[in-house]
Amino acid sequence: QLQASGGGLVQAGGSLRLSCAASGRTFSTYAMGWFRQAPGKEREFAAAISGSGGTRSYADSVMGRFTISRDNAKNTVYLQMNSLKPEDTAVYYCAAVSKSEYYTSKGDYDYWGQGTLVTVSS
Repeated sequence: QLQASGGGLVQAGGSLRLSCAASGRTFSTYAMGWFRQAPGKEREFAAAISGSGGTRSYADSVMGRFTISRDNAKNTVYLQMNSLKPEDTAVYYCAAVSKSEYYTSKGDYDYWGQGTLVTVSS
C-alpha cells in the first residue's frame, strides 16, 4: 500500500516536498516512480528511482528542478519540487514496481498511491 502526501497550494517559484510511505518489509526491492496528471491530460512520468536509490531518472520538464530520493529505512520515497511553475499543477501519484531498476512507463508499475494535489498559482 502506498500513501502519498505533501501536496498543496504554492506560488510560482516556490517549493514543495511530496512523500510516499509504503507498507511492507521489502521496500528496497521495489523501484519507485512519481507520475502526474493535469486536468484533461494523461498521466505522465515525472521521476523514478531504483530500489537502492543509486540510479534516478527525470522527465525533461522537471529536470534540474525536481529531485527524487528514498529512505529505505523509513519505507518512504520523496519528491522535492523547487522552482515550481503553473504548468506543474497536477495530481501527483507515487508508484512501485517489484524490480530493482527504475522504469519510466506507467504501464510497468504494479502499485499506485491515491495521489496528492499540487496547485501552483501564477
